Amino acid sequence: MPGPIRKWLLSYAVTAVIFAGVDAVWILTVVNNQYRSQIGDLLADRFNLAGAVLFYLIFVAGIVHYGVRPNDAGATLQSRVTGAALYGFFTYATWALTAFAVLKGFPALVAVTDIVWGAVVCSGVTALTAVILRLRPRPPAD
Repeated sequence: MPGPIRKWLLSYAVTAVIFAGVDAVWILTVVNNQYRSQIGDLLADRFNLAGAVLFYLIFVAGIVHYGVRPNDAGATLQSRVTGAALYGFFTYATWALTAFAVLKGFPALVAVTDIVWGAVVCSGVTALTAVILRLRPRPPAD
């Protein structure tokens, strides 16, 4: 497998593990309570596993592409984190503001919380991924 593809896939795997862990903590400690109290009547009794898996697979690819950018040697940590924050802001804003616009009684608090979370989690995951990937041992040169 060519080096750039291997590097991208490793970045994807590291990003996925970090994002899933951080997002799980966020969901269990903040979102469950907020969603149940603010939009409980809109929630399904059980979450859709296929939808959740597809979201994570696609979303993590976006974090790697716009934030981590493993094959962009010239990217600074600041530019990576900024790209990730913008990606998180725009993607979460798309969902939150659409819901705010079309769902009856969708609270502004939920929309704002989700948008801020998108920017924060993407930038944090990108920074942590970039630091971890820099610290990993490099294979010896051929």
